[in-house]
Amino acid sequence: MRVEIWSDIACPWCYVGKARFEKALAAFPHREDVEVVHRSFELDPGRAKGDVESVLTMLTRKYGMSEAQAEAGEDNLGAQAAAEGLDYRTRGRDHGNTFDMHRLLHLAKDRGRQDALLQVLYRANFAEERSVFAEGDERLVELATEAGLDAAEARAVLADPWAYADAVREDEREAAELGANGVPFFVLDRKYGVSGAQPAEVFTQALSQAWGERAPLKLVDQGDAAACGPDGCAVPPKG
Repeated sequence: MRVEIWSDIACPWCYVGKARFEKALAAFPHREDVEVVHRSFELDPGRAKGDVESVLTMLTRKYGMSEAQAEAGEDNLGAQAAAEGLDYRTRGRDHGNTFDMHRLLHLAKDRGRQDALLQVLYRANFAEERSVFAEGDERLVELATEAGLDAAEARAVLADPWAYADAVREDEREAAELGANGVPFFVLDRKYGVSGAQPAEVFTQALSQAWGERAPLKLVDQGDAAACGPDGCAVPPKG
């Protein structure tokens, strides 16, 4: 069974939702047969690279919140994260364009390190003092190597604005087709969708339902035909 998760590194509920989903997956009896694929989604796709501002400033400007409301929201997110065992800095974080991070995540997918890189990026953005937005490409290269990627390869991807750009846009196009207008968004076997950072119990239910309703393979019977198996290949008798 495949679970696809659309998310953005700038999304705090994606950070929390990933932890809740993984808690459910860890207890799922068929977890070894579940493939998890992370898909790209940008919350702020129109923001220029290098346009960085504080999270509190972004919240007050974009959503019309007062500073007190924005701070209260961050405090609530900090408490939600802590309940899942996650570190979360409620003050001093910044916000910027995540497109290059998504391109690196597609490189990481090709190298079998996608989940590792996503976890490193989440931790760096939400728990560490250093910015993932303001320090330029070398900061992303540093994080990519921490996740097990080759530094030169990561640097080459960042230097080429076209590298994996189509893959990011394709993920975003698919999200729109599936009706995902926010993240996190979880899709199980392209049959069931779960929106938001739901409690682990909801993910447990969704995993069980999707697993139980997998359709068995239906064979088209066209009579006996030659085939190969563990004991060798059948040789049709001469006519």
